[in-house]
This record gives sequence, C-alpha cells and structure tokens, in this order.
Amino acid sequence: MLSVYVDLALGLVVSFLLLSLLVSGVNEAFVRVLSIRSKFLWAYLRDTMDGADDKSGSWLPAKVRDVFTALPFLRDPRPRHSDLPAPAEAGGVPEERTGDSMIKLLYERVREIDHAKRGRTSIANIPPGRFAVAVMELAAGEDGDVERFLAKLKAIDSPLYGPLKGAWETAQRDLDRFRQGIETWFDGEMQRLSMLYKRYVKWVVAVLGLLVTLLFTMDGLEYAKTLLRDNAFRASVTAVAEAGPDAYNELKARCTGEEPMRCVTETLSQPALVRMLDQALVSVSIPEQGDPSVHWNGALWWDRISTPSHWPGFLLTYVALLFGAPFWWDVFRRITGIKGRR
Repeated sequence: MLSVYVDLALGLVVSFLLLSLLVSGVNEAFVRVLSIRSKFLWAYLRDTMDGADDKSGSWLPAKVRDVFTALPFLRDPRPRHSDLPAPAEAGGVPEERTGDSMIKLLYERVREIDHAKRGRTSIANIPPGRFAVAVMELAAGEDGDVERFLAKLKAIDSPLYGPLKGAWETAQRDLDRFRQGIETWFDGEMQRLSMLYKRYVKWVVAVLGLLVTLLFTMDGLEYAKTLLRDNAFRASVTAVAEAGPDAYNELKARCTGEEPMRCVTETLSQPALVRMLDQALVSVSIPEQGDPSVHWNGALWWDRISTPSHWPGFLLTYVALLFGAPFWWDVFRRITGIKGRR
C-alpha cells in the first residue's frame, strides 16, 4: 500500500513538473522573442537618465496591463543599434533637454558589446562597473570637470543628477571614490529592477499557467484517481517504481554523468505520460510501432471545460503550476533520491 501512494505522489509530481516546464518554456520564448529583458533595462535607463516622456509618462510599466501591451508592442525604449565602435571621446551633455540625449550618450559608451535585434540594441545587462566607467567617461567629456557635468545634468532636469550629486558629495570630490559610489548605487538599482521584473513575470506565468491548464484540460483530481485505479498506467508513468530499498536504481543509473533534470524529464516523457494529455484540444498519439499522429479534440475539450465537476481538478492543477518547475523538481528529487551536480 505504501508503494502505491509513493507511485501516486511520483506520478502527480512528474505531471506537474512537465507542465510547469512547459509554462516556463513558453514564458522564456515570449521573453526572448519580444526582448522583454532588454526593454525593461532601457526603460529604466531612460527614466533614470532622461526622465519620463512628456506625453506618455514613465517608460517603465506602471500597471500589469502595460507589461502585456505597452512594453512589448507599443513603446520600444531601446536605442537604435549602431555597428560603429564607441567614439574616442564621449560627447558632451547638451545644454537643453531633448528627451533622449543622455540615453544616446550612454549607448555610445557601451555599444561595443552590442548586436542588432530588429534594428534595436539587444543589450539586456550592463554590469555596474561598466556603467560607472561610462559615467566617468561622460564626465571626462566636460574636461574632467565633474561639477560642470553635474550642473549640466541639473540644467536639463535629468533624474540622474540626484544620485550622482549624492555620490559626489559622499566621495568628498575624490574621483576614485566617486566611481565606486556610482557602481554601488547602480548595483542596488539593478537589484531593485530585477525584483520588479520578477514581480511582473509572476503575472505572466500566472496567465500562461491558466492557459496551459485549460488547453490540456488537466484535471489533477481525475488524474490522481486514474493513477490509483489503473495499476498498469501507474507503473508506466512511474517507469521504474518498485517496492524495497533499491527503488529507482534504474533511473538513477541512466542519468549518471548527465544533467539530471534534463535526463529525468526525457526519461519520464514516454508514451505513457503522453496519455495524461490526451484530453487536450490537440492531442498526440504515439503507438508502439509507426509514426505519431495528431488528433483534434474540439468537442471533447469543450465538454470537459463546460463540465463543473472538472473545475476543482483544474483549480488544483493551476495552483500546482503556480509553484513553478524548480519547486516540483526539488520535490521529485526528494522522492527519488536523485542528486543534482555540485
């Protein structure tokens, strides 16, 4: 009886792990195709260096809706890509505010690490040390006069003036300490930006988790009942589940010397596990012999979606996916005893 419940737990964990990996993969594809990380960085830099847009306001998304609409599709804060190397001398800060003057000057200093993506910069990360050097290069463009550099920032109403002024005063007008102060400040800002990004990504993952649950009509309660009642199906899902102290030795032996998570996922993603997704809007049948076939299950899918008795199971699956693939991978390792690389 204990083995049955261990197999049940393993079967549920594997299903939630695979669906969570699907959600993570779709989210990563969405982020990469739309260059969300790069846009987040340059939206912050525009707000910090040139200030909010006079007509549209802040470049960083202020609402969850903006994460799905404005940032990916409507407003691209990234500078246009340039194949030219950085100029030998940094350009001077303009006398009047033009809306993107500072961001252009910064991009000139860091574009040697850039490559184009649909005509825009693809830079998604600027190390704090590199940013501090870039600011020092901009200050050197004013003949090394930091006071004049700060005065120009104040004249064009750049939000960068406040942090740099504080760092300059704290450094007691020592250039090396000033650079270190800029680096420390920017590092803190990048950590704060990363937290903001993760907060918005959680909403994206929540939406994707709901779509995956409904697309595959994965009823967690129904699936658990199937595992309990169908001994053959449960055995095929758990793959190597056996009673006794040598359980899972075959799985562990197979994954020795490989990246464990990838190996285990590929090992357990066998035709038996495909059965748990055969209620999806589009399902795949993998026979023992012959080629896989694709089936359209529109009528069956709608019948499951419109049946209230399935909703508690859908809710269970949806909540499980919100925990994310790392959580279910950790649970899976604890059940099987497989250890990751050190």
